[in-house]
Amino acid sequence: MRPDEPFDDGVAARAVIAADGTLTEWNEGARRLLGHTADEVVGRPAAGLLAEGAGAPPTPVDARWSGTLRLRHRDGRTVSVWVLAHRRPPDGPGVTDWLAVAPPEMPDHDAPDDPLLRAALTQSPCATMIFDERLRLHGVNDAMADLVGLPADRLRGLRPTDIGSRPQNRELEEHLRRVLLTGRRQDMQTYMKATGEDRGPHAWLARIAPLTDDAGRVRGVCVTAHDLSDQYRSRERLQLVNEASVRIGTTLDVTRTAQELADVCVPALADFVSVDLLDPPAQGGEPSGPPAPPVSLRRAAHQSVNPGGPEAVAKPGQVDVYPEGSPQAASLMAGHTVVASGSSADLERWLAWDPVRFRRVREYGVHSTMSVPLQARGTTLGVAVFTRFRRPEPYTDDDVLLAEEVTARAAVCIDNARRYSRERETTLTLQRSLLPRTLPRTAAVEAASRYLPATRSGVGGDWFDVIPLSGMRVAMVVGDVVGHGIQASATMGRLRTAVRTLADIDLAPDELLTHLDDLVVRLSQESGGGDAGAGEVGATCLYAVYDPVSRRCTLARAGHPQPLLAPPDGPARQLDLPSGPPLGVGGLPFECAEVDLREGSVLAFHTDGLLAGREEDADAGRRMLREALSAPADSLDETCDRVLHTLLPPGGSADDVALLLARTRGLPSSQVATWDIPADPALVAPIRKQVVDQLERWGLLEATFTAELVVSELVTNAIRYGAPPIRLRLIHDATTLICEVSDTNHTAPHLRRAKTWDEGGRGLLLVAQLTQRWGSRHTTEGKTIWAELALLGEA
Repeated sequence: MRPDEPFDDGVAARAVIAADGTLTEWNEGARRLLGHTADEVVGRPAAGLLAEGAGAPPTPVDARWSGTLRLRHRDGRTVSVWVLAHRRPPDGPGVTDWLAVAPPEMPDHDAPDDPLLRAALTQSPCATMIFDERLRLHGVNDAMADLVGLPADRLRGLRPTDIGSRPQNRELEEHLRRVLLTGRRQDMQTYMKATGEDRGPHAWLARIAPLTDDAGRVRGVCVTAHDLSDQYRSRERLQLVNEASVRIGTTLDVTRTAQELADVCVPALADFVSVDLLDPPAQGGEPSGPPAPPVSLRRAAHQSVNPGGPEAVAKPGQVDVYPEGSPQAASLMAGHTVVASGSSADLERWLAWDPVRFRRVREYGVHSTMSVPLQARGTTLGVAVFTRFRRPEPYTDDDVLLAEEVTARAAVCIDNARRYSRERETTLTLQRSLLPRTLPRTAAVEAASRYLPATRSGVGGDWFDVIPLSGMRVAMVVGDVVGHGIQASATMGRLRTAVRTLADIDLAPDELLTHLDDLVVRLSQESGGGDAGAGEVGATCLYAVYDPVSRRCTLARAGHPQPLLAPPDGPARQLDLPSGPPLGVGGLPFECAEVDLREGSVLAFHTDGLLAGREEDADAGRRMLREALSAPADSLDETCDRVLHTLLPPGGSADDVALLLARTRGLPSSQVATWDIPADPALVAPIRKQVVDQLERWGLLEATFTAELVVSELVTNAIRYGAPPIRLRLIHDATTLICEVSDTNHTAPHLRRAKTWDEGGRGLLLVAQLTQRWGSRHTTEGKTIWAELALLGEA
């Protein structure tokens, strides 16, 4: 008993017996009953109080014992006493004792003039107990005596803590005291198994009300017990459904969602839950109907009340084949829940096909299983099996409805995760097919790149490209389409194609972005069907052109993050470019910036996903990026990997990441020759001779014949149709010889096919046939006509 509970109330006889049989406490009621004082019996064996010839009480099989004992009075006579004993909660590790109580003699409460009896008969509608002002049990009705499991006439005079040592007995006694002191009703709710019940635990509501006399004085307390198990189970089911709606489907991952289903249902609904899924069709799409036995299912997740789930037969990821006689196959074929229980012997019949499972059922005492098919949007996804072995209750119809409700929610989440995974894979395949598989080798730059799709929000529209231009120049572009999914990837593909087309006509970076902005505006209007604000398309882009002859880079950006420059002998720094509006705004200008670069400088272009995880401290992210670019490395690929490892969290970025690094090269002046040409057709022949001499100095005699014809045709056209000053430039590297003729006339030539008797018109056709590429580009001063010749032995 607790310190605040009076052990000696002078009424009931009480004694405490230690585990070794020694009396440790003895109250005044026990002295009056047997005549022995506490000093005479405490510390002595309790068996010494038994009368001569009286047999010792049997060893209790549980925490309570009751019966009649023949005890020895101090004066030598024998006294027959009905005793109730129960084990008390231990005060410390390994310390247990017993409280033995003998109820006092109480007046006959069945007398018709007993006021407490009249109050009980009128105020107690169900299982009822009546306590007096000293918290002594004054009477119980038959319903309450059945719940307590003791005769009604043996309970009179006992307190709740005399009847049992469970926490609920002490809690009831505290409520009784408060009612006696305040005169106000109290309610007490608990979940327990009544002593006199064979069934499992029930939910109880004890209504505790004061009993008053005609003067309004509290003379006792009435306790009525109400079984609220049905309402309790309903609340449990509602809580489980609510938890399922919150905890299942937190991610778009199939395995994680299956595990969340198992976690939610253990131990609330089952002691062990397994989730097995059908593999999606190899050719894609959805299954055509319920699978035919035997059924192959892959274990997605399981959970158990036992740590480690030792009951599991299959491991996560393992495929098992279930024949027609199995609960899994039966529920999938029937399309509804199949319940099997050991009491009806159908569980053993179901499991006869699998000796391993049968042994596990016997080993862990499995008595009920419930196989629920996972179905969503008319598609069967798999089956969830709920198993009970620790909880004694078999599955009921309400349990089936609850399991079907929870699994239906989980099935929709699993189906969403599967559809997302399939769409993500499709989008990723499209995205990778639209990005360059390899970067071209150019004389201007050495390039390396990385692309990482978003890990959570889906594949986006990030892209990069390296585009060879005329005059051994190269264009570098990085862009980011707003949004995620197939639509963003498709838009990215259209913009990348547009950039390549615009780059082919050698537009300046600011002009190219202006044309690209117009395209995005049109795409947005087409996507929205003319409705304002609907289907808007947006993107950012950075476009740069590097010339290895002048070692100058021209850049422009449209709402894109600033690029970085790492010189060959110093720390990386951010380039300060004019900030243009994002693509799709329309009507606003873009500006160019020019930067002189030393050979071996590294330009770094990236999308905002690289710094997306550093939004709270963007400055720190940019500092880490500069440090990663400044560290020495054997190759650009090593630098790319270091940048991603430094900037991105272990789980990946929440947004797509595109990274492009380019190390610049310079073309020596010895590989470039330039002539200013007077506008005189008679000087074409001397010019051809100078070109031949220059090719001889370069050791390119094999290209002399073709170069003579190309130079003669381009110079003649410039003199005839162009405007002075006219300039001829030859550029070569190990694989290519480039001839360029520039003048100040902005009119570009057009290739046409000459008729049979025409005296002219065959020049450009001849150039096109003799060279691997040719074209024209506009400059601020006029135009340049160029042609590329592949050197012998090179592609």
